[in-house]
Amino acid sequence: MHQRRAAITTKSFLFAQASDDGETIGNCPFSQRLFMILWLKKIAFTINTVDMKRNPDMLKDIAPGSQLPVLIYNGDLKTDNNKIEEFLEEVLAPPKYPRLSVRYKESMTAGYSVFQKFSAYVKNPLPEKNQACETAFLKTLVELDQYLNTPLPHEDGNYPSKRLFLDGDELTLADCNLLPKLHVVQVVCKHYRNFTIPKELSGLCRYLKNAEKCEEFMNTCPNEEEIKLAYRNVAKYSDRHGAKSVTGR
Repeated sequence: MHQRRAAITTKSFLFAQASDDGETIGNCPFSQRLFMILWLKKIAFTINTVDMKRNPDMLKDIAPGSQLPVLIYNGDLKTDNNKIEEFLEEVLAPPKYPRLSVRYKESMTAGYSVFQKFSAYVKNPLPEKNQACETAFLKTLVELDQYLNTPLPHEDGNYPSKRLFLDGDELTLADCNLLPKLHVVQVVCKHYRNFTIPKELSGLCRYLKNAEKCEEFMNTCPNEEEIKLAYRNVAKYSDRHGAKSVTGR
């Protein structure tokens, strides 16, 4: 169980997937997404890890028929990631709480396909389809890089953009959604495919370096070994069938 305290007090409980040890935060980008939002909102909250392997009935007692993560806010149960995000942004609004909504709707969809294409690539068991999966995955990274390098309307118009994050110089809901997924992509690709984000993708590299300076992101990331463990079987399955790495090695 983890707890974050702040000056403003509410009774908020986030129930998230437990890691393999049954106690720490597990590999779940959706849980990290909400963890980041609550942290950025600067409210006191408690995280309860739910071990679905050893104690699956715990979730049934809390939220029958739901999937993790779930939120209990002042006694009310909230499910569905998108609805929880919308709820928190509505009830934890300025001036008491920081606004996390984006000013440009395009920022919410930037990088939208990265995780999907990454999953298709890393889970692909057929060597003959590997090149197509690899190309599709890399294309999404290039598109994200282009968005991060393109100046937003409020910037000075100089290329490339110097902004820190997707929508400007502050973390927003868009970053809370994308960064946890990119973290999984980085860990899995480096470990199982000997691939790191190419330096040529300067906008994406800048974005990731800026994220590493933020406690709201770094302190909510699951242990890297937990991520590797989650992908061990599917990654090895692809390797046994001769799939190439993203770098072609």
